[in-house]
Amino acid sequence: MARILSVLLVSIALSVFPVAASAQGRIAVVNLEEAILQTDEAQQRLNGLRTEDDYKADKAELERLQAEREALIKKLKNDLAVMSPEQQQTARKRLANKNADLEHVLRKLQKSEQELGQALLSEITPKVQVVLRDLIQSEGIGLLLQQSAVIHADNGYSVTAKVTDKLNQQAAAEQ
Repeated sequence: MARILSVLLVSIALSVFPVAASAQGRIAVVNLEEAILQTDEAQQRLNGLRTEDDYKADKAELERLQAEREALIKKLKNDLAVMSPEQQQTARKRLANKNADLEHVLRKLQKSEQELGQALLSEITPKVQVVLRDLIQSEGIGLLLQQSAVIHADNGYSVTAKVTDKLNQQAAAEQ
């Protein structure tokens, strides 16, 4: 996801560079991934994913495994002093297996969300380019940096919310 985002950011930066190079103005930062994923469209599609039967089944499985894991931990803590070394080893193996199952289901859920996020980034990138050009001109931005490349920036430098708002306005106008 980070590699795709980096490629998208470079292409966006190159497309708006002539505007940014000619402008002498303020400095701003943007988190494009956050701006895109916070749009109404992204939130609707994420909610749609979360209501799909497969996703809900995996989520229920995750919650069940978490509860079982917590019960195993509690039992292990309570009974550790009276368990034989073999029983302790068996209990630890069960806990390790439960953790592995939990991680597997969690990775499945994360993969589903990540795939949706990548699809959204690919679909919305052309719109982001237009929004960034307009924002650079209207805000008088002379230097726009990706937030992840900045060590520190006060919230006043961030235009992420403005990018999200403009993407939402653009989507509403298209409907």
